[in-house]
Amino acid sequence: MALPIVASSTFHLPGDPDGSHFYGRNGNPTVEQVEAEIGILEGGEAILFPSGMAAIASVFYAHLRPGDTVLVHSDGYYNVRALLEAQFVPMGVKVKTCPTTEFVSADMTGCKMVMIETPSNPGLAVCDIAAVAARAKAAGALLVADNTTATAICQQPLDLGADIVVMSDTKAMAGHSDVLAGHVATRHSALMDPIRTWRRLAGAIVSPFDAYLLHRGIATLELRLSRANDNAMTAAEALRTHPAVRAVNYPGLTNDPSHETAKRQMRGFGPVVSFTLESREKAEKFIENSELIVSATSFGGVHASAECRIRWGDAVPEGFVRLACGIEPVSDFVTSLTRALDSVG
Repeated sequence: MALPIVASSTFHLPGDPDGSHFYGRNGNPTVEQVEAEIGILEGGEAILFPSGMAAIASVFYAHLRPGDTVLVHSDGYYNVRALLEAQFVPMGVKVKTCPTTEFVSADMTGCKMVMIETPSNPGLAVCDIAAVAARAKAAGALLVADNTTATAICQQPLDLGADIVVMSDTKAMAGHSDVLAGHVATRHSALMDPIRTWRRLAGAIVSPFDAYLLHRGIATLELRLSRANDNAMTAAEALRTHPAVRAVNYPGLTNDPSHETAKRQMRGFGPVVSFTLESREKAEKFIENSELIVSATSFGGVHASAECRIRWGDAVPEGFVRLACGIEPVSDFVTSLTRALDSVG
């Protein structure tokens, strides 16, 4: 059955507020149904936001105060660090960074929060979530895990000890490149309550229409991700042996530095592959010559896309390409990929 879209912003409210629906910013039946669906996938309580960054911002604003220290990835999604530098450092929050693979040995002394992204975007480095969670707990820090690249289908950070999970549902969760959304999930109501309060007061709510589109995507998430993961694995193998490719990053490859850790904690290695060509010129030509790849800056959709990440300022080589695999037929996709590589080789 299709999920009803309750578009009303105003609900019947005689007398005093009684906790039921009375105004769209406080709650909506369509949104709450989708939150329940995500909660089942995450194994915890989940609430929706109008983007992945809104979800991340809610965690920071709810749990960081002047004088706190947060340890965050230096090689993950750059806007997380940009948000901290622009909004939280001026209010007295100290920000420390380290590469994803070094969180297991990083100094967490005095940290209020530790935020990881694994696999990282765009380099696809992986850290041992359970080991990092144990060290964060020993240091008295909250562990926040960005699970966007993997999704709850491939990885369960809450099972591995993370306190809070954040995700950009714009990517694979919704899966059709037509909606912005994000969510926060946790198993601790004491952690969720201030996040929910911040959402209500700040007005960072997702519309019932966007929640419905996310619901539609979740219905096919496992099927779509299975095909996209197959495409990514096959593409990574083809990239590894092609003479035009200087390096490949994909935790599913047995020779990848993160493979053993990823194999222990992931049920699939995700739809994103990153690799390096000789120059940005060749990388751009590869994307231009790829029949089945669109030049775009997101991932997790049904159509493959790619981009040179150097244009966003990531600390990557000039010829670094982030390839987001879609659900195209595997053989056709790899044939097209190889043909485009041959054209720049």
